[in-house]
Amino acid sequence: MTTTTEIAPPRSGPPSLGEGPDDLELMNIPSVLSREAGEKDPLLLRGKVISDAHLDEIRQRKKRGGGKLADFYEEQNSRINDLLKPLTTLSQEAEQDAADNALKVKLAVNISFAGNIVLAVVQLYAAISSGSLALFASCVDAVDPFANLILWAAHRASDRAEEKKWPVRGSRFETIYGSIMGGVNVILIVMSIQEFVTHKGDDLQKFHLPSIISVAVAFAVKFSLFLYCMAIRKSSSQVQVLWEDHRNDLLTNGFGILTSAGGSKLAWWIDPMGATIIAICIIAVWSRTVYEQFTFLAGIAAPPEFINLVTYKALTFSEHIVSVDTVRVYHSGPQYFVEIDIVLPPEMLLWKAHDIAQDLQDGIEKLKQVDRCFVHVDHEVDHKPEHRKNV
Repeated sequence: MTTTTEIAPPRSGPPSLGEGPDDLELMNIPSVLSREAGEKDPLLLRGKVISDAHLDEIRQRKKRGGGKLADFYEEQNSRINDLLKPLTTLSQEAEQDAADNALKVKLAVNISFAGNIVLAVVQLYAAISSGSLALFASCVDAVDPFANLILWAAHRASDRAEEKKWPVRGSRFETIYGSIMGGVNVILIVMSIQEFVTHKGDDLQKFHLPSIISVAVAFAVKFSLFLYCMAIRKSSSQVQVLWEDHRNDLLTNGFGILTSAGGSKLAWWIDPMGATIIAICIIAVWSRTVYEQFTFLAGIAAPPEFINLVTYKALTFSEHIVSVDTVRVYHSGPQYFVEIDIVLPPEMLLWKAHDIAQDLQDGIEKLKQVDRCFVHVDHEVDHKPEHRKNV
């Protein structure tokens, strides 16, 4: 049963400041909880949930792809459960998740920054003392302190940004990080080509064991940071970038050790070849990351599953909402901007329409990954879509 909290309209005559309900500015706005009291399932989604026993039965059908089918139904159950949860519950879960991960994200950024500074010294020693281009390649990608300093500074700036100057609180600062990493590897490709052209004879490089040990230590440290960031990468776009950085470092360090040792024991050209492969791989990987960040800044649409969730929550938010005209969810940086056009009865009082729209906006903005939400109220659906220029 759905309950709706009504507020008596202000009585005639000029209200006095602070007279409780008559002062609209000081009036208590009905909470989202009161609007969403009770269970709503207008589309009868609860009947579509597959039981655990049935899932186990499906999973046992190995010859007919039962495992994949069971995974599909499990994901469907999860989405249905999210749709049926009150908006307040989803908001509280998002707030709790953010609070739980705040310290973990801070530790990931700070420890990665400090670790990369220390590893910079270790790997620079390894590269310089051995003269190996492959170790130089792994060094440049794995311990670029300047780029890590930018990400660390961006993390701090996003929390301290002045709201008047940066209305979205610097939530997109960290997207500049990925664009740096691709460029530094071009130099190594040039150096490797130069080594191929100018090298004379078949003399092997001197095998330098301390350098190999140093890079191996860096590999172990990076592997630990990789596992930590992987566990919480979905909680922050900054940690996601760090996780990708550590993943790339593992590739370059491991391959750098093999090709450096190969250049000392097997053939001289293995070392510059390894440096070239590492540089090309890193440019390709970071180019993909930069492209993804560019699509976020350019405003690519959110996944259909999230758009469906927002649409369903808007439709079932209040019994007074006649229909939902338009829903747009798109990236504006790593998080989403949401635009919702709801239709309310034309005879509804302004203060009541405002309260419904404001409560819906506040609830959506508390969802995970949502930066801003804008709710537009209308009384009909015959008009052209808002904010759409006709060329």
